Amino acid sequence: MNTMKPNRRIFLKKTGLASCGIMLAGKISYGLSQAIKAENKLPKWKGFNLLDFFSPNPNPSREGTTGEHLKWMADWGFDFVRIPMAYPSYLKFDRSRNITPDEVYQIDVEAIDRIDHLVGMAHKNNLHVSLNLHRAPGYCVNAGFFEPYNLWTDKEAQKAFYWHWQMWAKRYKNLTSDKISFDLVNEPSMREDMNDQHSKRSAVPGETYRKVAKKAAAAIRKENPNHLVVADGNSVGRDVIPEITDLDIAQSCRGYHPGIISHYKAPWAMKDVDNLPEPKWPGQVGDQYLSRAMLEEFYQPWIELKNQGVGVHCGECGCWNKTPHDVFLAWFGDVLDILSSNGIGFALWEFRGSFGVLDSGREDVAYEDWHGHKLDRKLLDLMRKA
Repeated sequence: MNTMKPNRRIFLKKTGLASCGIMLAGKISYGLSQAIKAENKLPKWKGFNLLDFFSPNPNPSREGTTGEHLKWMADWGFDFVRIPMAYPSYLKFDRSRNITPDEVYQIDVEAIDRIDHLVGMAHKNNLHVSLNLHRAPGYCVNAGFFEPYNLWTDKEAQKAFYWHWQMWAKRYKNLTSDKISFDLVNEPSMREDMNDQHSKRSAVPGETYRKVAKKAAAAIRKENPNHLVVADGNSVGRDVIPEITDLDIAQSCRGYHPGIISHYKAPWAMKDVDNLPEPKWPGQVGDQYLSRAMLEEFYQPWIELKNQGVGVHCGECGCWNKTPHDVFLAWFGDVLDILSSNGIGFALWEFRGSFGVLDSGREDVAYEDWHGHKLDRKLLDLMRKA
């Protein structure tokens, strides 16, 4: 039984007023969407991204997530982990050269077993697992690995994409949607040059995204018709995808707006990092005034989407460690309050590391010792209250 899927008759009754508004006006007005305040179709899951399989090239020296880490999350009141996977991380091929289209099907059984182990440990601690292809055949928001084709334009890439998702769906076909969900591809966009991190990006054409998402969801639900499928927002996670609202696919937003706060001095996200205006929250930063009002405007389309009956979750959020800690906490408090007050859960990028609650490497934090790790207690408390 799909615990995420409400009775259609009840849903239509509850959202009938919204449907009338759409037909008459073409869109829900701000006032009407606020008045409806529909319950989120997804639970308000809160947790973390786990980066064990994030890199296309496995790093045996990197400490992986342990059962103790997952127990801490559960003990602190969190109930969700997202596992962003680079598909090459669980393949066998000659890594001294570029991968070929045929090699994207060469599964490394031992690597799959390691992912299974992490999923099993998370479930042992009552954490929902979101499996995500951070790097899918033919697309990744990050550079650093040569793709043999383009997910959005090439049928062979799409065929491989559906094949990978059917494999994962089959592997977890007996798990219910309160245990596992399938997040199709991380932060879609069109890129002029897949190997240039700063190349110009644009939104994936809506009909293209619809076609790919629909076929991927069908491949997943071929194994279990009740599997929960999630699609990241268009334009690297920022924008609602109106073209798929009828497909019983939840949508995932991001908690990184504005980038001058969340990715201050991050070389993979910004150019000329040595000449950026100092971040403030709220306050004038460069040519814009940053405030809670701008966040409310940014998230309004996502709130309206939720009020229309589409499940919404924030799959990634947080702030790199170069932003002053007090600025980060002030901004992040507003982000979490807006999401939480609208029934939208979130996952911090990441648990341990430069965005995390543990071992973030910030220079302006009075860390608490936590079993040999450096704990950012103020950040943890802020997340637990949301």
